[in-house]
Amino acid sequence: MEASNGNGHGDKQLSTQQGSCHCGAVRFEVELALGDGGSQCNCSVCTKVGSVGVIVKPAAFKLLSGEGTLTSYEWGPKISKRYFCKTCGVHCFGRGHFAELGGDFVSVNLNCLDDVELAGLKVTYWDGRHNNWDVGPRDKPWPILSA
Repeated sequence: MEASNGNGHGDKQLSTQQGSCHCGAVRFEVELALGDGGSQCNCSVCTKVGSVGVIVKPAAFKLLSGEGTLTSYEWGPKISKRYFCKTCGVHCFGRGHFAELGGDFVSVNLNCLDDVELAGLKVTYWDGRHNNWDVGPRDKPWPILSA
């Protein structure tokens, strides 16, 4: 059993990263294990947004500026609220509560991190479009048009 560091990553190597929207109005920092990589989902909104996400506990995320420039979007069962910059439209993060993820969470768009080379990060893929969550993630993208 892994020891907990309070952020849901056990003893994994954590780093504090800063990120922002495109125009810089929204700035944040997040403590995460970049070695864990990120994930993509093929649901309708994730496909259109193109986010590579990572889930962290709320204590690992800090909004540094731009709260007043954020707008949000929720849909379906409203498990997660996605936040976008009103000025440039970039989706930086989401917040929500999902028991299967351990309760409250923040989903950070890794594409918004400053000074991180995403090409070297492992990406896993979820089949949210077909509500195929029980299968878990896999190493190649799920199809969009058929399961």
